[in-house]
Amino acid sequence: MECFNSSKLSSPCTSSILNLQGSSSLVCNKFYKNSVHPWLLSSPPPKPFLQLDDRLQYRQKSAHKTYRRAILAEAGNQGWDLGRFLKTLYFFNGPPSPAKFVEFVIGKLSSPSPSEPKKSMGSSDIVLVVGATGGVGRRVVDVLLKKGLPVRVLARNEEKARKMLGPDIDLIIGDITKESTLLPEYFKGVRKVINAASVIVGPKEGDTPERAKYSQGIKFFEPEIKGDSPEMVEFVGMRNLINAVKGSVGLRNGKLIFGCEDSGFRDLAWGALDDVVMGGVSESTFLIDTTGGEKGEPTGLFKGIVSTTNNGGFTSIRTRNFSVPEDLSAYDGLELHLKGDGRRYKLIVRTSRDWDTVGYTASFDTTEGQWQSIRLPFSSFIPVLRARTVSDAPPFDPSSIVSLQLMFSKFEYDGKLNPTFAEGPFQLPVSSIRTFIKDPVTPRFVHVSSAGVTRPDRPGLDLSKQPPAVRLNKELDFILTFKLKGEDLIRESGIPYAIVRPCALTEEPAGADLIFDQGDNITGKISREEVARICIAALESPYACDKTFEVKSVIPFSEPFTVDLENPPQEKDYEIYFKDLKDGITGKELLEQSPVPV
Repeated sequence: MECFNSSKLSSPCTSSILNLQGSSSLVCNKFYKNSVHPWLLSSPPPKPFLQLDDRLQYRQKSAHKTYRRAILAEAGNQGWDLGRFLKTLYFFNGPPSPAKFVEFVIGKLSSPSPSEPKKSMGSSDIVLVVGATGGVGRRVVDVLLKKGLPVRVLARNEEKARKMLGPDIDLIIGDITKESTLLPEYFKGVRKVINAASVIVGPKEGDTPERAKYSQGIKFFEPEIKGDSPEMVEFVGMRNLINAVKGSVGLRNGKLIFGCEDSGFRDLAWGALDDVVMGGVSESTFLIDTTGGEKGEPTGLFKGIVSTTNNGGFTSIRTRNFSVPEDLSAYDGLELHLKGDGRRYKLIVRTSRDWDTVGYTASFDTTEGQWQSIRLPFSSFIPVLRARTVSDAPPFDPSSIVSLQLMFSKFEYDGKLNPTFAEGPFQLPVSSIRTFIKDPVTPRFVHVSSAGVTRPDRPGLDLSKQPPAVRLNKELDFILTFKLKGEDLIRESGIPYAIVRPCALTEEPAGADLIFDQGDNITGKISREEVARICIAALESPYACDKTFEVKSVIPFSEPFTVDLENPPQEKDYEIYFKDLKDGITGKELLEQSPVPV
C-alpha cells in the first residue's frame, strides 16, 4: 500500500530538522515511546539560528523530543511498531474524532468506488484579448474565432462589447486601471494573452461621425488624450494586468513548489509515510540541511532505512493536503533538483483529498553522487493505487494538486520490482521542486505597443522628422514614455512574451509586403488587420518569444493600399519574419544613461 494523504504549509520560517512527521507542528508524544536509530541522527546538529535575507529562519525546537524503538538495518530483527503507526495517522489526519470516523464509514458505505478521484474538466487553453473593442483588438477576436480557438474578452463596457463582438462572447467586465475589478476567478483557464489596450488619442476639435480621422491613422491634426492618462493605462494598467494573469499563463522559469529562491525558502509540511502502515518496519525522515545544497544553500534531505521485514519494503515522505490546491495547469511538468544515489525513486501527485486514493506517479532514476535536474512531464504520470495501475482513472489534471509524495520502494507497478532496490540506509538530498515549461517556449503574453517609444529621450534625434507622438510626447502626458515603462514591466515579469511595435495604424486591408525591424528606428504605416494577424501568429512561434520588434508595410503614406476582394492575397507565413529577430534589441540601448525623468 504505497499511498496516503497530505496538507500544505508555506512559511519563510522553518525548523532546521523536520522530524519524521514534518516540519510544522509538535506531534503528540503519548502515541510512541521509542528511540531514534543512530544513523538517522548522523548529520551534525543545525545552527540554532540562520537567517537568509530576513526571510529564512531556522530555530531549534528544544522542547520537541521523539522516542522511537531502534530499527536495525538487518531485516527480521524488529517487530511492527504500533506507536509509529498511530503517529502517522495523527500527523496526516489529526487527533482521533468519532465524527470523522462516522463520516468515513458513511462515505465507504455510500460510495461504490471511494478511491476513484472525481472527474474534472481540464484547462481549455483560453486566449484572453484585452482591449477587444479597439481597432486591433476586435480584429484579433474575429481571427481567433474563425480559427475555432477559445476566446475570452476583457472589456469595460458590456453593451458595447456584445454589440461589437456578438452576444455570446465569453466576456469579463473589468478595467485594467482598477485592480479590484480583475478578480482571480475571471482568468481561470486563460493560457495566453493578447493585450491591445491602449490610451485613447484623438483630435482636439473632434472627429467625424464616421471617425474618418481616427481611421486615417496617419495624422490627428492637434491630438489630445481622451479618457484615462497614459500613466494609468500604459503603466498602472499593465502592472495590474500582469499581476492578474501571470498565475494563469505561467512563468518562463516555472513556479517554485519547494526550496530556495531569492534568498527565501518555501517549505512544505512533509511527514514520513512508511510501510509501517502495512505492518512493515522501514523508517524514514525528512530534514533541512542548512548548507547541504549544491552551492551551500539549504536543501531538503529524504533519508531512512528500508527493510522487507513483515512483507514491507518502502519508505516515503508526503505532504499534508494543501489548504488551497495548486493550479499548475499553465506548466508542462515538475522538475526536481537533487543529488542522486543511483537508485530509482517515485514522485506521486494527488488531486484528491481522500486518505486512500489514486496517486499519479512517475518513476525516475538518479546518478550516484551527482547533482542533477530531473524533469517529469505531466503526460508521463500514470494513475496508481497500491502499486497497481488504474486503467479507468481520468487523465491527470494539474489544475487541482493537493499533495506530493517522494518514495523509495521495492515495488514498481503491477507486480514488477524496482531494479535498483536494496535494503539498508539511503539518503536523497532534494534542493527544489518546481514546475517547468517545455521547450520550445512560445510567447504567453503578446503586447501591442508602438513604434517610437524610445525616441523622445534619444540624443541627437531630429524630432521634426518624427511622428506626432514622438514630437508631442510631453504634451500628450508622456504617452510614449509610459508605453516604454509598460513594456519594461512585461520584460521583467518572467512571462514569456512578444512585444509588437506597429507604425501608424490604418484601416487598410492586410496583405501588403512587410518590413520587420528592431531598435526602434522605422516610420511608416501598417494595417490594423495585419497587426492582429501578427499577434496571433506570435503566440505559436518560439522565434518571437521574448522579442521586441517594429513592423510596417512597404507601401508609402502617399499610396493607399487596396486588394481585390474576389482574389485576396494569401495570409503570410510570419515565421519567415520572426526567424530573423534578435534577442535584447529594444532601442533603449541608444538612450542616454539618465533620460528625462517623469
